[in-house]
Amino acid sequence: MFAQVQLLFMVVFLEMSLILLFLFKTPLRKLIIMTLDRVKRGRGPLIVKSVAATVLVIMIYTVYSIRELQSRPTDTVNPTDQILLAHQILQAALMGFCLFLGLMVDRLHHYIRELRLLRKTMEAVKKQDRALDNGKNGEASNLKDEISSLRNKVRQLESDNEAKEKEVKSQKANSDSLKGQSEKLLLEYDRLLEENQNLRSQLQSVEQNVSHSDSKKNT
Repeated sequence: MFAQVQLLFMVVFLEMSLILLFLFKTPLRKLIIMTLDRVKRGRGPLIVKSVAATVLVIMIYTVYSIRELQSRPTDTVNPTDQILLAHQILQAALMGFCLFLGLMVDRLHHYIRELRLLRKTMEAVKKQDRALDNGKNGEASNLKDEISSLRNKVRQLESDNEAKEKEVKSQKANSDSLKGQSEKLLLEYDRLLEENQNLRSQLQSVEQNVSHSDSKKNT
C-alpha cells in the first residue's frame, strides 16, 4: 500500500514539475513538448486514456470503500480501520490530484502547441505582408516613373501643339493676305476688263464714224 502511495506522490511531483517547466521558456520545455508530441502519436493517446480510466475506476472504488468505512458504527472501528481509512483517503486524494494535474499538463501542452502554430502563422503572414509591401513599393516606384515619363510626353505634346498652332495661325494670316491680294487682283481685272470693253466700244464707234464719212465722200 505504501509503495502505491509513494508512486502516486512521484507522479504528482512529476506532473507539477512538468507544469512548472511549461510556464518558463527554456530549452527543456521544447524537449518536453517534442516528447509529448511523440507520445500523442499512434497508440499513445489510447494508452494514456486507458491508464487515466483505470486510475479513475480505482479512485471511485476507493471512495466507495471510504464511504463504507465511514458508515460503520464508531464502536466497531478499531485503530487498524482508522489507519486504513486515512490511507484510503490519502490515496483517493492523490489519485484525484494526479488526474487533475494530468489534465492540466495535457491542456497546457495543447495550448502551447496552438500558440506555436499561431506564431508561425503570424510570422508567415508578416513575411507575406513584407513581400507585398516591397512589391507595392516597387510598383509605386514604377508607377511614379511612368507618371513622370507621361508628364514629360504631355509637356512635349503641348509644346508641339503650341508650335503647330502658331504655324497654323501664321499660315492662316498668309492665306488671309493672299486672299485679300487675290480679291484686289480680281477687282483690278474686272476694272481693266470693263475699260477694255469701253475702249473696244469706242473704237467700234470711231470706226463706224470713219466708215460712214468715207461713204459720204464717195457719193
